[in-house]
Amino acid sequence: MDKILHIIGGGMAGSEAAWQAANAGVKVVLHEMRPKVGTFAHQTGLLGEMVCSNSFRSDDSEQNAVGLLHWEMRAADGLIMATADKHKLPAGGALAVDREPFAQSVTDSLMAHPNVTVEHGEITELPEDGQWIIATGPLTSGALATAIAAETGAEALAFFDAIAPIVHHDSINMDTAWMQSRYDKGETDEERTAYLNCPMTRDQYEAFIDALLAADKTEFREGETAGYFDGCLPIEVMAERGRETLRFGPMKPVGLTNQHQPDVKPYAVVQLRRDNKLGTLYNMVGFQTKMKYGAQTNVFKMIPGLEDASFARLGGIHRNSFINSPTLLDDQMRLRSRPNIRFAGQITGVEGYVESAAMGLLAGRMAVAEMQGSSAPTPPNTTAMGALITHITGGAEAKTFQPMNVNFGLFPPVEGLKSGRRGRKDRYKAYTDRAKLDWRAWLDRIAVPA
Repeated sequence: MDKILHIIGGGMAGSEAAWQAANAGVKVVLHEMRPKVGTFAHQTGLLGEMVCSNSFRSDDSEQNAVGLLHWEMRAADGLIMATADKHKLPAGGALAVDREPFAQSVTDSLMAHPNVTVEHGEITELPEDGQWIIATGPLTSGALATAIAAETGAEALAFFDAIAPIVHHDSINMDTAWMQSRYDKGETDEERTAYLNCPMTRDQYEAFIDALLAADKTEFREGETAGYFDGCLPIEVMAERGRETLRFGPMKPVGLTNQHQPDVKPYAVVQLRRDNKLGTLYNMVGFQTKMKYGAQTNVFKMIPGLEDASFARLGGIHRNSFINSPTLLDDQMRLRSRPNIRFAGQITGVEGYVESAAMGLLAGRMAVAEMQGSSAPTPPNTTAMGALITHITGGAEAKTFQPMNVNFGLFPPVEGLKSGRRGRKDRYKAYTDRAKLDWRAWLDRIAVPA
């Protein structure tokens, strides 16, 4: 009888793990509880559904660590990147996708694969036998989370993740707003105008901050604390850190010229990014929020250009759980107490769609190697994937472990390069050149016949 790899969770990580294993000739059963059991954030039962932003962030593989991660996943024939490329939208230097066709395509690809079976239903206990990957993401079901906590001897760590609102384009006042990517980034006119911009004067910005700070917010239940991931802070939490924080963050006015008043420099700018191919929906960039719904509509309509905005989705906040991977996982992503179980995706303490899918890719390939009687060495930490897995399986300090996006700070330095801002471009290029060589070598090393 063929050995079977079971994967729990059909998000970015689980879908990628299933694809990698199936393409290597392994039979896969992908367990996804949706649509039988829903979550706060998901809207469908599709695999690979995007629940927050529709962006995979920068696609620059020479100067950006997440862009390098894109490159590594493409080189490994990753499903998530191939599907993103198929459904990409203009977004300047970023890789944004049309979210519903993207998820439908991921689903169709896996459902059509002869080595993949999808079973819908909730897994509530840790499996005793067989090879398993748990890729349940930040919204792991309560029953399974309880089982994980019981096995690991401690409660799962948790932070709170916030979702940004989405606005109907036809409700935006284009006499005030204009289309432009920051610094006119992009190779085509469409890419250079991928973002919609709403300008603010100083008085408008100050009034907006006052309203933001005073608005009704979601309250946490007794015993809960808000340990936010810094890359996804609610805007009101940022505002609480200082009145100028937003103006130097998601509302920074640099690299933009107001087409309606080119001689007037905005004091602050709210950017919205296209959220679907039709251009009918726009996502408020960096505007994750824990404000209550009524407060959101009142505060956001203070933004020039959004006075009559109609929202396809308001923002929200949800509990986002992850395990203390440095203490619980070995360098093969296996649970030390139960080595037949691997973890992958955001539940391991990586943050972001791409990072989650990347850890699914590694978990899938490592599981395949073990099932075929060999082993897949950990990628070198000079690669983006190697830097991430090294961080979560021992490179991070366990006592202060928090979710992490991929970044060049996780990479070992390249000898002989200048430090500081002036040498940054050359340093990043050296990182990515080295990573690409080392990633290709790692892929060649673990290649196994299907």
